[in-house]
Amino acid sequence: MFSPRKVRVLIVDDSAFVRKLAADALAGDDGIEVVGMAGDPYEARDRIRELQPDVITLDLEMPKMDGLTFLRLLMEHRPMPVIVLSSLTQRGSEFALEALRLGALDVLGKPNGSNSFGHLGPRLIGLVKSAAHARVRRALSPQGTVQLRPVLPAPLRRDPRACILLGASTGGTEALREVLTALPAGLPGIAIVQHIPAGFSRAYADRMNGICAFPVREAVDGERLEPGMALIAPGNFHMMLTWCSDHYRVRVTDGPQIWHQRPAVDLLFKSAADCGAAHHSIAGLLTGMGRDGAEGLLRLKEKGATTFAQDEASCVVYGMPKAAWENGAAQRQLPLDRVASHLVSRFLTPPLASSTATPLAAAAHE
Repeated sequence: MFSPRKVRVLIVDDSAFVRKLAADALAGDDGIEVVGMAGDPYEARDRIRELQPDVITLDLEMPKMDGLTFLRLLMEHRPMPVIVLSSLTQRGSEFALEALRLGALDVLGKPNGSNSFGHLGPRLIGLVKSAAHARVRRALSPQGTVQLRPVLPAPLRRDPRACILLGASTGGTEALREVLTALPAGLPGIAIVQHIPAGFSRAYADRMNGICAFPVREAVDGERLEPGMALIAPGNFHMMLTWCSDHYRVRVTDGPQIWHQRPAVDLLFKSAADCGAAHHSIAGLLTGMGRDGAEGLLRLKEKGATTFAQDEASCVVYGMPKAAWENGAAQRQLPLDRVASHLVSRFLTPPLASSTATPLAAAAHE
């Protein structure tokens, strides 16, 4: 009887303790084989040549050569799926975000106790399996570079009930970066759920705030979602939308995981649909593994929202967008480089249905 090939994993970390925890966690899945371990980048280089792994897990603070330098060289000379294990510190968060820019697929907070890998084990297993089939991409523009933003070809319509809702997971931090830095100021408020560990979301929001044309912040419970700003759900907390007389506010709460995720895209989308945002808004799912967001996007669509999903060719992992396409939640699929213009076109005036629709609007709806 045919047996599917196991995903071959190399664990790279200078801590023998962490290497063992990661190996033990991955050993719990029959579809994964830990083929080797390495304690520093030079040893990792040799193990990669010798063992030909499908995926590597990578620590970023190591002797002889730091993990970021190793990752940069790896992506230049032998691009392959990399999952980062990073310490939950300010420095660790900054390193992790730079690793994602350089091409790492995802990041997990590094365990710091004998029992701390318990809840990370299933997440690591899922990431490894997803990474084995992911599209590995090169680094985007250098850190701190602001992309050219489109000049609006027409004024934006003003609607206090309007908002933009986005969800993403694996590969999403850089996909969101590409979209958000291409957006102009003056759009409706943007609410974002990106699957990201606690401790990394604030650093990510701060980084986006420094390179976008509008304020980007990690959401705080009770905060207003104002036009011309973006709020990102904190890692390990759900974010939901409520309507308060004449404005939106966000609710930030812990609660149970949904689809093994906290924050969960589905909770944001369903709350937006239930508080009357759908008819005025646009919502979409970007790259990521799993099904989170597909049910919520369907509810939004059924209540009148404009909906979309990133297309397979431009996704790092075509999981969440695929689920939304297959259940009929997404009205269309878009390549990543067309998402920003599609978002802008939703709020242009005159309306898109007009014969005077702009070239940007037409391009977004080809």
